[in-house]
Amino acid sequence: MNKVKVYFFRGTLLFFIVIVMLLQFGCDVSFNDGKNLQTLSGTNVSRVLDEMLVAEGKWIFEENCKGCHGANAQGAINWKQTDADGFYPPPPLDGSGHAWHHSSMVLKDVIKYGSVRDEQGRAKGKMPAWENKLDDQQLDAVISWFQSLWPDPVYASWFDREQRALAQ
Repeated sequence: MNKVKVYFFRGTLLFFIVIVMLLQFGCDVSFNDGKNLQTLSGTNVSRVLDEMLVAEGKWIFEENCKGCHGANAQGAINWKQTDADGFYPPPPLDGSGHAWHHSSMVLKDVIKYGSVRDEQGRAKGKMPAWENKLDDQQLDAVISWFQSLWPDPVYASWFDREQRALAQ
């Protein structure tokens, strides 16, 4: 009879330990399906993507952006060199270009208002303004989509820059 009580006690104790561990650690994982990334500054980044927003962004990109930036956001081959007219071709947005160097605000502004301008006010590229065609939610969606293409180290570097920009 004593053995039965001992086994029951051990089983009950094990059951409660498992339940406590699931509550403590399991809930974290179930609510956060993203990846934890270590950034250069040591910040632990949780990369969680809103699947609906990313899907909407992909559709918007395919409808409006792929003609210039390419079907996979790979950009023009010689995007770092000006063309015959002195303009920069469309850059890649897939993480292999320089888009990750820019804050969310700058990315949104470039899409909304068109190409960045030099000191004399001349456009550096041929990026059209989308402010009258896409609303802010659609701009956020397309940015979310192309950021979803970025490799984890690129996203982590962008996140560091974003945090510094927000702190200023």
